[in-house]
Amino acid sequence: MPENQILNLAIGGMHCASCSAIIEMSLSEVDGISEATVNLATERARIVYDPARTNRDAIIKLIENTGYSAIELVEGAGDDAQRAQQEADYTSLRNTFIFSLVLSVALLYLSLPMMGIGALLGPLQIPWMDWPYNKIALFFLATPIQFIAGARFYSGAWSALKNRAGNMDLLVALGTSAAYFYSVAATFFMEGEVFFETAALLITFVLLGKLLEERAKGRTNDSIKKLMGLTPKSARVERGGKEIEIPVADVVVEDLVIVRPGEKIPVDGVVVKGTTSVDESMISGESLPVEKAVDSPVIGATINRHGYFTMRATKIGKDTVLAHIIKLVEDAQGSRAPIQRFADTISAYFVPVVVVIAALTFAVWYLVGSGSDRFVFALLAGTAVLVIACPCALGLATPTAIMVGTGKGAENGILIKGGEALETAHKLTAIVFDKTGTLTNGRPVTTDIIAYDKHGEQRANGEADVLLPASALERGSEHSLADAILVAAEEKGVPEEPVEDFAAIPGQGVSGNVKGGAVLLGNRRLMKENGIDTAAQEETIAGLEAQGKTVMILGVAKKVSGLIAVADTIKECVPQAITRLHVMGIETIMITGDNARTAAAIATQARIKRVLAEVMPEDKAAEVKKLQAEGKVVAMVGDGINDAPALAQADIGIALGSGTDIAIESGEIVLIKDDIRDVVTAIELSRATIRKIRQNMFWALFYNTLGIPVAAGVLYPFFQIMLRPEIAGAAMALSSVSVVSNSLLLRRFKPKPIFSGESYAEGAS
Repeated sequence: MPENQILNLAIGGMHCASCSAIIEMSLSEVDGISEATVNLATERARIVYDPARTNRDAIIKLIENTGYSAIELVEGAGDDAQRAQQEADYTSLRNTFIFSLVLSVALLYLSLPMMGIGALLGPLQIPWMDWPYNKIALFFLATPIQFIAGARFYSGAWSALKNRAGNMDLLVALGTSAAYFYSVAATFFMEGEVFFETAALLITFVLLGKLLEERAKGRTNDSIKKLMGLTPKSARVERGGKEIEIPVADVVVEDLVIVRPGEKIPVDGVVVKGTTSVDESMISGESLPVEKAVDSPVIGATINRHGYFTMRATKIGKDTVLAHIIKLVEDAQGSRAPIQRFADTISAYFVPVVVVIAALTFAVWYLVGSGSDRFVFALLAGTAVLVIACPCALGLATPTAIMVGTGKGAENGILIKGGEALETAHKLTAIVFDKTGTLTNGRPVTTDIIAYDKHGEQRANGEADVLLPASALERGSEHSLADAILVAAEEKGVPEEPVEDFAAIPGQGVSGNVKGGAVLLGNRRLMKENGIDTAAQEETIAGLEAQGKTVMILGVAKKVSGLIAVADTIKECVPQAITRLHVMGIETIMITGDNARTAAAIATQARIKRVLAEVMPEDKAAEVKKLQAEGKVVAMVGDGINDAPALAQADIGIALGSGTDIAIESGEIVLIKDDIRDVVTAIELSRATIRKIRQNMFWALFYNTLGIPVAAGVLYPFFQIMLRPEIAGAAMALSSVSVVSNSLLLRRFKPKPIFSGESYAEGAS
């Protein structure tokens, strides 16, 4: 049975939140489609489908039949096709607006005498403006605006009606049609005032608003454009003994690539000759160049500052770090935050409710009005209600803020994989930190080696006797502490010894046969389960652990043969970051497999108050679940394979960028710089983004809550204030622009500086 597949599409022709809802509704009714998400801001759709029950062509055809265009986003080509389509659509919209504007200015000019203000034109007034056929001239000017410039609204309205839904196009089409066709009747079939200028200006203002909105929406995606623009176009490679320049797309894995000073590194790889310093700020946000030598990894699109070096290509095309970052940011920007459901629910009922209110407005004013112009008054009031209502602003409130927020995260070395993670981060009440490699440097060193004789007494000059079996066992281990022992053995000239029957016991240590004898190296639990008494060494072990050192016990022939103490220092940035989190009201917790004493010593240095010690790797996720059961919203920060289940269990998994691929895949947020101060930045960015979303939603709802009653004429009985439809249309158009512009203010976001050392801690307290 084939697995579900994902289809990513660029959608054209959407004008408001109702449009995206119409597409989602149509797709959800298709047998075989299990998930369909359409993002108005990015103009993209993500569809999960069963290839045994439907296919890509059928899905695309369905969307086109709904009244919208769809382009499959194929790797390396789809993005270009979408950008080309967006540019063509923008050019078409701009030309349509100019066409409508020119005719509207002429139409307004001829309408001024009919409004009773023609005299204001003075010398600009021409004699024939009052001619008997002026209405006919207005008709010929208004008709192209109505049916050429306004064709997009009729098309969108028809699509909505076909799908038994409503959208902004339907409101505009109804409002302008009412004014236009009444004016046609007043021109050819009866006496009465005409409102050709109302319909024309309404269409022109809405087109202007859409033009400004599209331009602003384009700016919300600036970070993606910047990232894409970083990719170099060519590379210099060695082939056939010659140095040639080729397009980056033609570079293959294992190619030897030559990079000169000042050039961008074309692909990911490893230095094989030469030394240099590389500006990696575009990836990590770190301003200082990073020194590179033979065997150092280098990242495509970073800048070679000084040296001339040769590298071996290891990752190309979509496999490069930059390509992964772009993909993650694009996926995040196309995702939907839970808060968006509120806007979606309102948008689903918005247009039908507005149409009903407009009809009631017309009926009330027609019934309570008096005089020959009551029909005209009622018509204008109903039309104003139709065109002032705007589902667009509500639909854009969340996705535009998420686009800017995730883009700013990428600029600061923080990859946020989706709107849900961005929203959840502002709710966090507790953060669990893995110790090794997350809070500590992950490069422990051997600090103490203590040897014991067969009577349990310490003996001098026995370091080599302890290191020989210990290093033999650790050569087969993948534990982070193994390197420290191997380095110490190499420094002291301890010979390599083969090991037989090697076994790693998770959370306890390792075992094997060295020189024919059974050897154990690990913690107290390992010794206890194998019948080795450590009571005589307990005081020494406890003293070392109190210093924050991890003690490994060597057991040979059922006795303690030695102790090896290893220390892993905490990262310099940790205390400041933890203090800032406390100031933000977030509880911090350290989780580790170390014993309680060692863990407590490290936690004290890191300023973490709560410690979960002696936790087996497979139990980390369970500990996170316990914290969640206490009512906490929990983030887990880690980097290792054994952290992946806990990262997945947490409300948000935060993975360090230098961690394993599986940890990065499990985390919803990835910190490229491996700096836990970026945990603080990610939360601050989340809070700033959610504030923008709430502001956007408030103003969108406030605008409609206030605008619809004013357009309906509630102020007229008291203040004789009535909103003309064309002014209502201009207000509607600008409401969407204001929401997008407010989201764009997030581009000013900068991480707050985290002060160093004790001065910050004192200030925080």
